[in-house]
Formats: sequence, C-alpha cells, structure tokens
Amino acid sequence: MADLDLPLSDEQQMLRGSVQRFLADKARPGWRDLSDSLGLAGIALPESVGGFGGGPIDIAVVMAELGPALAGADWLSHVAATVVLAGVAPDHRALADLAAGSRRIAIVCTASTAAMPVVEGGLVRGSAALVAGAAEADLILVANEEAVLLIPADGDKVEQRHRIMHDGSVSADLAFTLKPGDASPLASGDAARRWTDYANDLILAGRCAEAVGLMQRMIADSIDYLGQRKQFGTAIGRFQSLRHRAADMQLAAMKAAALTEEAIVAVDQGRADRAQAVGAACIEVGDAVRIVGESAVQIHGAMGLTEELSLGGHFKRALAIAAAFGPRADQLARFAGAAS
Repeated sequence: MADLDLPLSDEQQMLRGSVQRFLADKARPGWRDLSDSLGLAGIALPESVGGFGGGPIDIAVVMAELGPALAGADWLSHVAATVVLAGVAPDHRALADLAAGSRRIAIVCTASTAAMPVVEGGLVRGSAALVAGAAEADLILVANEEAVLLIPADGDKVEQRHRIMHDGSVSADLAFTLKPGDASPLASGDAARRWTDYANDLILAGRCAEAVGLMQRMIADSIDYLGQRKQFGTAIGRFQSLRHRAADMQLAAMKAAALTEEAIVAVDQGRADRAQAVGAACIEVGDAVRIVGESAVQIHGAMGLTEELSLGGHFKRALAIAAAFGPRADQLARFAGAAS
C-alpha cells in the first residue's frame, strides 16, 4: 500500500511482500504477531544473534506498511533501541532474546519522548514523558549526548504510568528511582553522541515512512468513496472541485514521499547531509498529513471521524506523528543549521 520508491534488494522486496500479505489477513497485528509470525523484532540485529541483518531501508519498508495497521509506534522504539544496543555492545547477552521478541526494549531519546530525564554520572534522575514503546518494555535504553545506559524496567527502578493516546497508541511516563549500579553504562563521550544522533534520525525517518503509508491509505479510501457516494444522481467524484481536492492530496503526499525517501537513504548511507535530509522530510510530512487528512475527512463528511471508518484512526495517528516531530520552528532551525 505504501508509495515509497526506495532502492530495494530482492530480500527487501520479499520483506515488503511478506508484510503486505500478512496484513491482508491481520488488519491490527499485536506484538506477538509481529515478532512470532513475521520475525520483525530482530530486523535490525545481526544474523549472529538471530536477527535479520537489516538497516534503515528495511525499517522504513516495514513502517510504511505498518502505518495503516496502526502497529508501528511500539515496534519502531524497540528496533531503534536494538540498533543502538548492538552498536555499542555487540556481544550483549540480551540481544538474542530481543531478536526473538521474547523480550522488548524501548529507547528514551529526544525523538522518542516528550521530555528527557537528567543523565549524570552514570545515573538517570527525574522522569521521561510519553515514551513510545515503553509501556510493555522489559528494558529501557536511555541515550543522550553524555551517555548510553541500559536499565531493567523493574518497578523498583523505573515507575511507569501508562497513557492511552488519542490515536490509540499507548505511551508511558517513566520515573527513574535508581541507585548506583542499577544502570549499565554502555557508551559515553563521542560514541554516545554519535549513536544518539543516529537513533534520533532513524526514528524520525521511520515515522516519516509510517506517515507516507498512512497518507496513501487515506487517499485510496477517499478516491474509492468519491466513486461510491452519489449526489444529484451522479458520483461525487465527477465534481470538479472534489477532483481538484484529490489532486492536491496526491501532490502533497508525493512531495512528502520524495523527501522521506531522501531522508531514509541519507540515514542508510550515513551521508554528511543526513540531518538536513531528515529535517526537510519532517517539515514536509508535517504539512502533508494535515492537507491529506483534513481533505480526506471533508470528502467523507461527518462520518470521516466516526468509529465505523478506519479513516479517523489513520488521521489521528498521522497527526500524532506530526506532533512528535516537535515544533515546526525547531525543525526549520535544524534544517537551516545543517545546510549552512
């Protein structure tokens, strides 16, 4: 369903096809479906620990397909965390369980949470707000420019408060009550900064891919509705104003998809303009989801946001993705700073 034109290998084509076929029979997959049936928990882990050995393009392919199934939020946090953990501690004993999906991990970084805790001297203090994927996690990976730390998600170390978001996803507020030795330091200094920056860009690019999948589904549903709904004895898709609206939706989605593709390739290749490419994609996707979503709802009329149609859930998730990018001014500033 997704419309991302990425340079895919034969294996990546097979991956996309497998996910598409699975979702055709399982519209709303859970974690066990993704990990046990599709083996997606270890998609970015090396084959030596039972993983798939994939990279950002593989992640983006899956996220674009999982978008309309509203199943990408938790999975992306897990996958980004496994990428960092395998990068800083390639022999860590938890990697095999994470690859198999028998344990879950969530990352706490600026792209995955609304507020970061304080990391100082190998300890984590304070709280993290609205951490994606943390509600069911067994391990928490905290990553900032100072350090990368691994923390068991035990109740005596990390207090969780689950929050059901307006798009139906579940996030968690985390309050850290750690004693010395509770957190395992994995990286510091330049290594921590490098892996944290990479994780942030990987998550942002993955969310852009998810949004592209959502927009394509909203457009497809709207075009189908234009051909089915009739007024004055004719399909409303014959009205010129609505045909222009559908064209505007397509144009916005195409621009967002093009910049998303550029961002994903930049992350995959480790290009020097990675930050600029990711920032541009976030800006364009943030604009496009509103154009596409609002137009889709208007085309469907009042029923566009009812529980009877999947459109409402898709639009809410797309808006949540746009909000998770942070203030538009921050992304513009980041783009300008990377371009200068």
